[in-house]
Amino acid sequence: MNKSGYYSILLFSFFLLEVFLANGQSNIIKLSLEDAIVFAVRQSPEAMMARHRYRNSYWQFRTHKAGFMPMLNLDATIPELNRSIDRITQPDGSEAFRERRYLSSSMNLSLAKNIGFTGGQIFLNTNLQRIDLFADSTITSYLSTPLNIGFRQPLFAYNQFRWSRKTEPLRFNEAQRRYVEDLEATAITTINYFFDLLMAQIQNQIQKLNTANNDTLFQIAQGRFNMGTIAENELLQTELNLLNSRANLENSQLDLETKEFNLKSYLRLPEEIKIELVPPYETSALIIEPEQAINQARNNRASALGFERRLIEAESELSKARLDSRFNANLYAVYGLTQSAEELKNAYLNPQDQQRLTIGVQVPILDWGLSKGKIKMAESSRELVKTSVEQEQIDFDQEVNLKVKQFNMQQNQLMIAARSDTVALKRYEVTKQRYLIGKIGIIELNMAQTEKDNAALGYISALHSYWRNYYELRRLTHFDFLSNRQLEFDEEKYE
Repeated sequence: MNKSGYYSILLFSFFLLEVFLANGQSNIIKLSLEDAIVFAVRQSPEAMMARHRYRNSYWQFRTHKAGFMPMLNLDATIPELNRSIDRITQPDGSEAFRERRYLSSSMNLSLAKNIGFTGGQIFLNTNLQRIDLFADSTITSYLSTPLNIGFRQPLFAYNQFRWSRKTEPLRFNEAQRRYVEDLEATAITTINYFFDLLMAQIQNQIQKLNTANNDTLFQIAQGRFNMGTIAENELLQTELNLLNSRANLENSQLDLETKEFNLKSYLRLPEEIKIELVPPYETSALIIEPEQAINQARNNRASALGFERRLIEAESELSKARLDSRFNANLYAVYGLTQSAEELKNAYLNPQDQQRLTIGVQVPILDWGLSKGKIKMAESSRELVKTSVEQEQIDFDQEVNLKVKQFNMQQNQLMIAARSDTVALKRYEVTKQRYLIGKIGIIELNMAQTEKDNAALGYISALHSYWRNYYELRRLTHFDFLSNRQLEFDEEKYE
C-alpha cells in the first residue's frame, strides 16, 4: 500500500476514534463540510480515478524522458541449428544441391542514444558469432566485432524528438494542473452530496415539527368543533393537514436515508455509521475582484497550458506535412573493428578495421497533388486550432468573470435568505398564536407554515449555492481566496 493509502487509513481511524469518544461510543458522527471534503479528496472514487489519470500522465512523461537516455540491449541466439538441403556454388562454378548442417550462435551488446536536437541516433555495439559446420569433421570458426561506432541521421526529415521536447513537458504540467482541478471537482461533488443530506435532514426535522403541531391543532379543532365554535370544514382541514404531514414525514424519512447512503457511499464510510451534519453557517463577507480571478485562472489552469500545447502540435503537424513532401536523405555511417579465427582467443587478435557509409535519398517526382493536399489540410487544421483557441480563451475569461459575479451576488442572496428564514419563523409563531385564540382561520395558518418551511429550505439552498460557487471558483483559478493562497500541486496526494 502506498503512503497516501496509509495516511488515509490513519486519518480516518483517528477521526472515528475522536467522534466515538465525543459521542459516548455511539455510532452517530458529526460531520462538518470541511471533514467531508478531506475524506472525499483522500478516498472517494472520483479522487481515486483522478489519481490514476495523473499516474498515467506521469508515466507517459517518464517514458518520454527515457527515450532520450542511452539504451543498453543484449541480443543473443544460443543456438540456431540448421539441417537442410540448399543450392550451393561449387569450386568449379557450377551449382548443385547439397546437404548442409551447422550450428550457429551469436551475441550482440549495443548502446544507443537518440539525439533530440538532430533527430538522429548514435550507437556503439560489440558482437561475437560462432559457426560449427558438420561434415566429415566439425569445423568451428569465430567472427568478432570488438567495437562498432556509428550514427543514423535523417538530413531533411521531420524531427519528432524536437517537437516532443516542446509538447511533452507542457502535457505533463497540464496533467498536474488538471489533477488539482479534479480534486476541486471532487470537493464540489462532496458539497452537493453534503447539502443534499443537509436539506433532507432539515426537511425531516420540519416534517416532524409540522406533524407534532398539526396533531396539537387537530386536537384543539376537535374541542372547538364539539363546542360549536368552528365549522366542520375547518375541522376536516386540520385533519387533512395532519394526514398530509404524516405522509410527508414518511417520505422525508425515506429521502433522508437515501441521501445519507449516497454521502456515505461517496466518502466510503462504514454503512453502520449514522451521520449528523454540522451546517457551515459561518461565511465570510468576501468580495472577489474579477480581474484578480481572471489573472489567476490564466496563470494556473490546465486549459491555459492546453491552449499553448495545441498550437504547438498544430505547427508540428504542418512542419511534418511540408518536410515529408520535400527532398529527403538519410545518412548511415559505421566504423569498427573485426576479426575471424578458428579459436576464440585469436578472434580478438590484430582486428581489422571496417567502414560503412550509406546515403539514401528520396525525391518526390509525381504524387498527383498528394503532398500539396496534406500541406493544405495541415494549414487548415492549424488555422482551425488558432480560431478555436482564441474563442475558448474568450469563453474562458467570461466563465471566470460570470462565476465571480455569481459568488459576489450570492453574499447578498445569503443574507436575504437568512433574514427571510428568521422573519418567516417569527410570522408563523405569531400566526399560530392568533389561530389558537381564534383570531384567524386555518387557511392563513397553512400559508404561514408553508412560507416558514420554504424559507428554512431556501436558506439551506442559498448556503449550498454559496459554497458550491466558491469551490467552483477555486477549481477555475487554482486559488483559495479565503486564505489568499494558491492551490499547489501536492505530489503526496497521488503517490
